[in-house]
Amino acid sequence: MKLREVKDILEASVVVGEEKLDMEVSTAFGADLMSDVLAFAKAGSILLTGLTNAQIIKTAADRSIAAIIIVRGKEPSTEAIEMARELQIPILSTKYILFETAGILYSKGIVGCLKKVDGDFYK
Repeated sequence: MKLREVKDILEASVVVGEEKLDMEVSTAFGADLMSDVLAFAKAGSILLTGLTNAQIIKTAADRSIAAIIIVRGKEPSTEAIEMARELQIPILSTKYILFETAGILYSKGIVGCLKKVDGDFYK
């Protein structure tokens, strides 16, 4: 599915990255803990989060995240916007909560970038 379709499905606004809306995406990962994103998110996935600071951009760049969707109608900080523009990471914002955003995308064919955590990661 193209990021443009994701935007339309989620009634999202584009904060940064209008020129990247034709990229193909097929997986997503939702988290507000960037340590979980670093540990589990896969390259090329969409990151769903309620965080709005520059750390989400740094983490997305580190994991080669395709795009960030900020949930609950939040807007990213100025620093995050500038960094995303510089690193060419699209940011979209939707008014849906994280749970609904994930459910909507899943119902349209976007799947999680992993189904279960392998091993005893948190022990």
